[in-house]
Order: sequence, then structure tokens, then C-alpha cells
Amino acid sequence: MATDQQAFGAAITGLGLVTPAGVGIEANRDRVWSGVSCTAHDDMLAECSVNLSCRVPGFDPEAMLGGFQARQLERFVQLAIVAARQAVADAGWDTRTWDGARVGIVLGNSLGGIQSLLTGHASMLRGGPRQVSPLMLPMYLVNMVAGQVAIDVRATGPTQVTATACASGATAIGVAREMLRRRECDVVLAGGTEAALTPLAVTGFDRMGALSRRSSDPAGASRPFDADRDGFVPAEGAGVLVMERLEDAGARRTPVRAVVRGYGATTDAHHPTAPAPGGEGIERALRTALRDAGIDGSDVDHVNAHGTSTPLGDVVEGRMLARVLGRRPLVTSTKGVIGHTLAAAGAIEAAYTALAVEHKSVPPTANLCRLAPELDIDVVHGAPRTASVDVAVSTSMGFGGHNAALVLTAA
Repeated sequence: MATDQQAFGAAITGLGLVTPAGVGIEANRDRVWSGVSCTAHDDMLAECSVNLSCRVPGFDPEAMLGGFQARQLERFVQLAIVAARQAVADAGWDTRTWDGARVGIVLGNSLGGIQSLLTGHASMLRGGPRQVSPLMLPMYLVNMVAGQVAIDVRATGPTQVTATACASGATAIGVAREMLRRRECDVVLAGGTEAALTPLAVTGFDRMGALSRRSSDPAGASRPFDADRDGFVPAEGAGVLVMERLEDAGARRTPVRAVVRGYGATTDAHHPTAPAPGGEGIERALRTALRDAGIDGSDVDHVNAHGTSTPLGDVVEGRMLARVLGRRPLVTSTKGVIGHTLAAAGAIEAAYTALAVEHKSVPPTANLCRLAPELDIDVVHGAPRTASVDVAVSTSMGFGGHNAALVLTAA
């Protein structure tokens, strides 16, 4: 392995996952590694042309957060707080005793509390200004997820929200690593969250032609890299990682699940929603992340790909992976199981990548029956693949031409 000894490593010491695969690490490992899709018909989307989604099962905010707090928080914040609490506990921290001034938060989000905005708009049309809740803006604003998580975990260091569409969660992890490198913080909670499964938002994606229309076969709708893919399945969820400097994690004698060694970000500057047809942007992001990590592409064992199940995006990304990494890495897209969680996707997938590194097992890509003929990559399907995963990559692409890539290694 061509490793640069100067490459900065940020230890992942805690994970929190609230996704369509379940609440918690074990539930996610069981479902994602099973390769069984979470997609189902969604009664709340009954009025839409496409009524498929992946929702978080059994999520009871009042039971998990308390009724008073839950009623003042929009769902994207509720998901993030539960994930953050899990991650902190997994890392062995006690928020009552840590130095909050040395704790930062970076979370990705795109659509904010869209439900609160829609409810406020309907209330104003129906009854005028006095019918609009004073909580509408605090519940809707995108930045409030970082603020509310900070309140919950008593973090008074720097906090921010990254908004690079479907790359937001990966961007947040890259920013968090840089904050640790610059010693702005000693601990950073990094990740992403999204809960925008409203008829309006889902219809917007449908009108763009981005969604799968396989309503007669919900479980088979999301099929990344498959020859018969026809679009993604919208989902909700949150993923939060606790990140620390390696030496600090060592001093605490806490287990390290994986290490974030490299990060790269670029912009296509090509089209508002379509990727650059040659994949030049995501390729530069990946090459930048590898260079940042001091790792050669030939050493990559595994890729958790963006792989949304769209006709154009999967081919662009798959061809890029073959160019940069060859056919050696075991490639997967976990969106076949949990759908596309939008701004949360990069963080959730980074968490799955860390678990693949830790447990030396790559989850399968659900519903892959016949690899798209344009691609020459080794996509894991049917069952998990046991392998030595010392170096892994997670790639993310978002509307607006945003690209991000992360390189993770074993501790």
C-alpha cells in the first residue's frame, strides 16, 4: 500500500443510524447485509403518481425524545438527535461531563423541515397570519438541526450545516475531518439527515423523471447498476459519526471502527441535475481523496458507490470507478436496500463503509439481476462477500453538480 505517512487520519469511534433498515447499528447491519429491500407502497403518498418510499420503521419520537421535545422538532431533527445520541453512546462519551467547548457538529441537510413550511402555508391561507405557528421557522430552517443537536448533546464548539444536495453527508464528514486536523475541536459529530417524504417533494422528483415507476414490484424498484433500473426510491433517515484524532482515541483507549484518511470535493459546472456525462467531476473528487490519503487506486478493496439506480448516473459512476480503480474493488450500493436518503445518504453510506472495514464483509447490492452491459466492475450481489477490506471508498454525487469522495481505512 502506497501510504503517505503525513496523511491525517480521523478516527471513527461512534456510529448512530436511523434508517429504513432500522434504528441502531445492529438493525442496520442485519437488514443491509441481508440484501432485502425496504421499499413499500406509502399511504402518505397516495395522491402521487409514484407512491413508493423507504421510511424508518418503528420510529416513535415521543417515546425516544419525550412528548414535549418531540412536538417542537421537525422529523429531520428528531432523526438526527436520535442518531447523535446513539453515536455518542457508541463512542463511550458522556455529554454531561465532556468539554462541550471542544465538541463540534457538522450535519448535512437539503430540504429542512418542509412539513412545517407546508403546514404554515396552509394555515395562513386558511386563517390568516395569526394561525401560523411561531415555531414554524425554528422547525423549518435547515441550520436548526445543528443547533438542536448541539443543545441536546451540550456541544458549544463550532456547528454548521452542509448543503450539497445528495453529497451533503459526505461533505459534512470531510469538513469535520478538517476541523480536527486544524484542532478547532477534539470531537466532531458529523453526518446527515433528511425527512422529506411529502407529496410535494416526491412529486418534484417524479416530475424530473428521477424516480422508479415500478409500482407493481416495490421490493424490486431500487436496483442500482442493474440493466433494468429506472430511477431511485425516495427515503428518509439519519447517520451520525463521532470523529476524533487518532491519538486522542488512543489516549481514551476507545475502539476505532475505521479511519477517515482522505476527502475530495469538486463541482461539475455542467447541469443543474445531470452529472457530467464523462464523470469528470466525481473522478476528480475521487482522485483528490486518494491523493489526500496518500493511497494508490490499485490498493482500494471496496467501494460503497453513490449508485442511485438511475439510468444515467449509475453508468457515469460505474465507468469512472473502472477507470480510476480497475476491476479489483468490491463495489456495492446500499440504496438497493434502503432507497435514496438524499442529504443523509453520504453519511449513512460512510457508516456502512466503516462497518464493512471493521467486519471485513461487503453487503450486497439488492435487486442486481443483470449488470448494465456498459459496466465492467465487480458489483457484489446475492449475498455479502467476505474479504479483507483495508482500504475503502465512499462516493457521493448531488444535484447542482456537487461531488464528494471519502477514503476509509482499517484502524
